[in-house]
Amino acid sequence: MSMPAAFDDWLSSAQAPEGVVEVLTVLGRTCAEISTVVAGGALTGVLGASGVVNVQDEEQKKLDLITNDMLTEALLACPVVAGVASEEMDNSQAAGHLTGEWLVLFDPLDGSSNIDINAPVGTIFSILKSPNAAPTDADFLQPGRDQAASGYVLYGAQTMLVLTTGSGVVGFTLAGDGVWRLTHDAIRIPADTKEFAINMSNRRHWAEGVQRYIDGCLQGAEGPRGKNFNMRWVAAMVADVHRVLMRGGVFLYPWDKREPGKPGKLRLMYEGNPMALLVEQAGGKATTDGVQRILDVEPTQLHQRIPIALGSANEIDQVAAA
Repeated sequence: MSMPAAFDDWLSSAQAPEGVVEVLTVLGRTCAEISTVVAGGALTGVLGASGVVNVQDEEQKKLDLITNDMLTEALLACPVVAGVASEEMDNSQAAGHLTGEWLVLFDPLDGSSNIDINAPVGTIFSILKSPNAAPTDADFLQPGRDQAASGYVLYGAQTMLVLTTGSGVVGFTLAGDGVWRLTHDAIRIPADTKEFAINMSNRRHWAEGVQRYIDGCLQGAEGPRGKNFNMRWVAAMVADVHRVLMRGGVFLYPWDKREPGKPGKLRLMYEGNPMALLVEQAGGKATTDGVQRILDVEPTQLHQRIPIALGSANEIDQVAAA
């Protein structure tokens, strides 16, 4: 059995600008290091809360801060990077390189609530062209359709890197020798599914359309959908979207009436856009409500929130029709 292609070899033939390849190389190397840190867990004292509250008004875990620092330091040192923005930082940071051409946005450790129970967590990233070598927050506010690449790393039973440079979706698994190996060369989301992921405890707070859609799924073969559904929920977007990419399904994090002034909980720039590009490149649909394409949302704030409904194309159409 031949050894699967290494990440560096795949990158050398990828259909992506040279600078994007360089950024992906840095991300791959740093996330492999993060995998080791996450795996250390209680043995290395990285679990638990940090006592710091971020711009989202959420208490940060120790690993939130550690992984944010690791990615920020590595990316700002990359000469093709003009600046970075993170879910864990109030504002973007310019790298100060005259050669900087690319912006990188990231959620350093998605699913922080899972850290202390050894459930899956991950890193999400998005790469955009920079308008200039000294970017400000406003330069990051580009619609998702303008992304040059996006992806995530899932720290689970295996550590996997899944990404797109705009020509399909591929997946790499971190081998024991620390090398990313190509294990999934053409990821596609089935158009139909019998699986959905949503936090059912919030049902009473959802808009009526979302309630109708989920109620139809729960009625199974005897209901209007005529088929039985399974529900899955990991409480980490990386893990829930990874399942959708691997075997189909839909993932929903809708608006709810507890905070009617907020359009949703998940962040457009760090979660919605990068995941939407992956899902669309894999043949699925990624929307705010079953209809509006996430990648067409015009961002107005660095930490903007949106509702999300993404996954198997035919099932997202059912969400829109509910």
